[in-house]
Amino acid sequence: MAVQHLTAGTFDDAVKGAHVAVVDFWATWCGPCKMMAPIIDKIADAYDGKVLVAKVDTDDEMELAQKFGIASIPTMIFFKDGVELGRKIGVTPEAVLRETLDAAL
Repeated sequence: MAVQHLTAGTFDDAVKGAHVAVVDFWATWCGPCKMMAPIIDKIADAYDGKVLVAKVDTDDEMELAQKFGIASIPTMIFFKDGVELGRKIGVTPEAVLRETLDAAL
């Protein structure tokens, strides 16, 4: 399944509707975010049907960035049943993301 792009209007329903979710807060101008993009895509493919993998563009969705206190990007926030489990900030290896998701499942 492709990565979903969330907005303030779709965020709550998408995240609360997923048993486990990871949301990548990013921006188009961010170099480290560009480095994470292929990793996020791989995670979306690997966990298709098990995990919601989504992105939020912090420039377009400042309200969400403020709501979650995003101070640095990329920031990946992990949710289980709509509740935040944890965060990874900066370029994060695929293996670390997988470990976090596997622990949540």
